[in-house]
Amino acid sequence: MSASLLAQARWAAAALAFAIVTVATPAFAETITVTIENLSFKPAEVQAKVGDTVVWVNKDVLDHTATARDKSFDIVQPAKKSISQTLTKAGSFDYYCRYHPNMTGRLVVEP
Repeated sequence: MSASLLAQARWAAAALAFAIVTVATPAFAETITVTIENLSFKPAEVQAKVGDTVVWVNKDVLDHTATARDKSFDIVQPAKKSISQTLTKAGSFDYYCRYHPNMTGRLVVEP
């Protein structure tokens, strides 16, 4: 096989491999931050997709939770700490803090 044909074959194989990887790669997941400050979740409503990550940042000096009313998640957030949660299920989830029930929010997750 000539050097020219060998180079063309390598280029074609590389182009095919790139095309396969490009097609098979899923869209990038987002990272969404929910800040807990002054006894409230900010933002109070979050729009996300399955595969996204929510970073819960507790800026208060008190511990909090993000507890789904349907019991699908219950995240304990120590004071001045952050916790990450990767979203695996679509739906609309109302949540609250078990320690401070007046703290509420909603997480809407699309497929």
